[in-house]
Amino acid sequence: MKGRKHKARNEAETVMDLMMNGGASAVFHGMSEEDVKNIMRYPFNMFASDASIRVLGAGMPHPRGYGTNARVLSKYVREDKVISLEEAIRRMTSLPAQKFQLKDRGLIREGMTADIVIFNEMEVKDISTFEKPHAYSKGFLFCAGERVLTVNQQEHIGARAGKALRHSF
Repeated sequence: MKGRKHKARNEAETVMDLMMNGGASAVFHGMSEEDVKNIMRYPFNMFASDASIRVLGAGMPHPRGYGTNARVLSKYVREDKVISLEEAIRRMTSLPAQKFQLKDRGLIREGMTADIVIFNEMEVKDISTFEKPHAYSKGFLFCAGERVLTVNQQEHIGARAGKALRHSF
């Protein structure tokens, strides 16, 4: 569109122009819904988003930046019945803790750090869309490991109780 030839210097200039004028982002759809369901059925698949840290209201991020786990619980567990609720919870909690060797996490057991998420399995739903991506999922009441309430009735109440987990392999 700029009329520049496809050479590294020209492409770098285009990228710099984009960044100087506010940046750009893109959403790529590389899998069919059937592909996603097949991947969901694999018992050692964990659920995560590759979204960056979100700033409420800033930019146009992918909706899963706000609703990855809610989407799994509402669409693939409750609606499409691809996996069970118990299996989804295992893949969101104990499986990642085991895989990343986080010895004190992933289960609710005496002596372990308990990051608890309470939700209504019949109401949990991701409500962010490509047009309006900045929306917290509904049906969740989050409670961090220090027993600090973070989100109540879809409203973030300002608490930031989480902490970065560091592990050397």
